[in-house]
Amino acid sequence: MSDGWNESAAAWIADMGESGDFGRRHVLDGPMLARVTGRGYCSALDVGCGEGRFCRSLAGLGITATGIDPTTALIAAARARDPGGDYRLGRAEALDFPDAAFDLVVSYLSLIDISDIETAIPEMARVLAPDGALLIANLTSFNTVQSASGPQTYLDEFAAWQSWRGIRVQNWHRPLSRYIALLLGAGLELRHFGEPAPTGGDPAKAARYRRLPWYLIMEWRKPAF
Repeated sequence: MSDGWNESAAAWIADMGESGDFGRRHVLDGPMLARVTGRGYCSALDVGCGEGRFCRSLAGLGITATGIDPTTALIAAARARDPGGDYRLGRAEALDFPDAAFDLVVSYLSLIDISDIETAIPEMARVLAPDGALLIANLTSFNTVQSASGPQTYLDEFAAWQSWRGIRVQNWHRPLSRYIALLLGAGLELRHFGEPAPTGGDPAKAARYRRLPWYLIMEWRKPAF
């Protein structure tokens, strides 16, 4: 069954443009880039890179970034916008890289799109080098539970369809404890947790992002020994 991404790719590319939507520009980009700037990272894997926007940001910091995504049209757009970049078709559940291949792995609003995170999260940890970081931005579970249209509750795990501006894709709600348990089970250590506030932009839009925690950011480290 389709998750909607192939059908929605053109609308997504148009909606993101070159700089991303309000949430990326005014809520997530600043604190996400702050977690990697000046930290000495050399190689990064962006899992679910879409049209490659964050890979280009990482490259601007001197980090060699590889992006993977399962949607052909999004990878084609990433390659067109960044001909010198490394963009590959691939899935988080089966990363085609050796162990410890990257000192930074990024999941920027992609965990909500992955049905089998029980496989995907250990895969992200596997390709992470010792003392490397897994940097995650995700919708909060307070946010995703609002998509429930039936008897589901916060503690349930379920998929729901989301539609906006010509885009219609399937997202997953999971309680935060589900993510935490899998990340701890992969042997990772939590080093940062944040619920970023909007900065700048349209005040009316910013007010929506302040009403409840819209996003979270987590940095997990892989022990050196």
